[in-house]
Amino acid sequence: MRKSLVALVAAGLLTTVTLTACDDAGDTGGTGSDSATTSNGGSENITGDAGIGVILPDTKSSARWSTADPAYLQAAFKKAGVAAQIVNAEGDKEAFKRLADTLLDKGAKVLIIANLDAVSGKAVIDDAHSRNVPVIDYDRLTLNGNADYYVSFDNEKVGILQAQALQQCLAAKGGTDIPVIAELNGSPTDNNAHLFKDGYDSVLNRLYDTNEFAKGPDQYVPEWDNDEGREMFALMLKQYPNIGGVLAANDGLGNAAIEVLREKGLNGQVPVTGQDATVEGLQNVLAGDQCVTIFKDVKLEADAAAELAVKLYKNDKPALQDKLKDPESGLYIQFKKLEPQAITKANVKAVVEAGFVEADTLCTAKFKKACRDADIIK
Repeated sequence: MRKSLVALVAAGLLTTVTLTACDDAGDTGGTGSDSATTSNGGSENITGDAGIGVILPDTKSSARWSTADPAYLQAAFKKAGVAAQIVNAEGDKEAFKRLADTLLDKGAKVLIIANLDAVSGKAVIDDAHSRNVPVIDYDRLTLNGNADYYVSFDNEKVGILQAQALQQCLAAKGGTDIPVIAELNGSPTDNNAHLFKDGYDSVLNRLYDTNEFAKGPDQYVPEWDNDEGREMFALMLKQYPNIGGVLAANDGLGNAAIEVLREKGLNGQVPVTGQDATVEGLQNVLAGDQCVTIFKDVKLEADAAAELAVKLYKNDKPALQDKLKDPESGLYIQFKKLEPQAITKANVKAVVEAGFVEADTLCTAKFKKACRDADIIK
């Protein structure tokens, strides 16, 4: 089941952003026969009973939002026999609010949202709460939003794993010079970007203090825009030609830095981090251009969010073991916390074995030798 879903995603068959689940609880295969598509988050494609409404943020900040998340969420709702509408706001904050309003008008009994920013996210949560509809923050916490639940990975640990891997890669590289570290952070409007940075700075700041590393340029990239990240890093490298390592917050920004380094003939010489275990990120790891990516098993996250949403849909309000304090409101949100995993060249195979990426998709002609060396293919 899992591998077939990922294969469909890789083939582009599950890049639709509005999906309607079937009600056949006995059939756990496929993704449902009744689906509609839109490329701009149009609410006109939301038809019938909304059941559980899911709003994903965009298709630009990470490939996961148009591939893994809708596929795994759809499969989980179909298995549970609960109708669901999964839509994508395509990076448009006003569309995000309109989609929520339409889902609620169509009778959604639960909302799952991955916000674009705190303001539009809070507006959606307030609207849902005014109609007595519970809201699950998915992957990203809506600051001051007061969602009922939060399902995500331990995002500070993500940053810690990135920094620890960067330290190990630089140690393995050797050399006597103190490496200058560039930090290419995520979007300033995404609370996760701040949590990642809190995590990696907790490691890097100690290394700066002990002169093991030297602090270099440090910038947030608006909207996780890879093109803007590329331009930012090009300027960083121009101003700091001795950059020795790049703490890039995700694979897209990591690849942006790698492209600039490649133009200068420096790829593979300057360790770069990433996150999300995208195909591109994993290929960069296999090629030796990227030091690490962080695998957040989206299936675990999607299954946890769907399980919680189905319980709420059935008027069951579970009490979770963990809570997370919203730094703006001071309120504690019930938190389903999941564990991330650092992926280096030595364990890329683990992502394939988990069914997150197909070997055929990852091991294209350019990467076949690296895949054989990593024991991914024979």
